[in-house]
Amino acid sequence: MEVKIGVQHAPREIVLESGQTAEEVERAVSEALAGKSALLSLVDEHGRKILVPADRLAYVELGEPAPRKVGFGAL
Repeated sequence: MEVKIGVQHAPREIVLESGQTAEEVERAVSEALAGKSALLSLVDEHGRKILVPADRLAYVELGEPAPRKVGFGAL
């Protein structure tokens, strides 16, 4: 699952491929925004943990993973 996170006062967004389901990511975001945790914590498909302060979240976009194209092919 592709996750894009916008951070306040940052010119770029954080983009990661997560092995978590959409429901798991949505639950983590909801808990962070509700104040149950001070950090939004997600794990990407390589096992790296991404931590974002909950009070700095601008937006979170959930999308389907895009298949990677390999080689030179006609578009």
